[in-house]
Amino acid sequence: MLATDYPHINVTPDGVPMLAGTKTKAIEVALDRLAHHWDVDEMHRQHPHLTRGQICSALAYYYDHQDELDQAIHAQISQVDAIKASLGPSLIQEKLKGSGSQR
Repeated sequence: MLATDYPHINVTPDGVPMLAGTKTKAIEVALDRLAHHWDVDEMHRQHPHLTRGQICSALAYYYDHQDELDQAIHAQISQVDAIKASLGPSLIQEKLKGSGSQR
C-alpha cells in the first residue's frame, strides 16, 4: 500500500476509507466513475454534498489502491450473488412463471 496522504480521506479503525466529514465511502465515488463513466463535474452534480476536492481525492485513493479495491468490489459482488442464489426465485417470479403457463 502506498504511504500517501489524502487530505479529504479518513480511514476508519476497521480500514474503510471515508470522505472526511461525510458518510460516503471512497469506493462509492470510484464505483460511480466505473459504472457511469461520470467525470468530476457530473459526480458533483449528482452528489452536491461532496466537494470536487473530495471527489478527486476519492478517485486518487482508488487509483493508488486499485488492485486492493477492485478485489473488494469483486468480493462484494460474489457475496451478493451467493445471497441471491441462496434465496431462490422470488414469489413474484414464481407467480409470473405460473401465469405464463395458464394461457
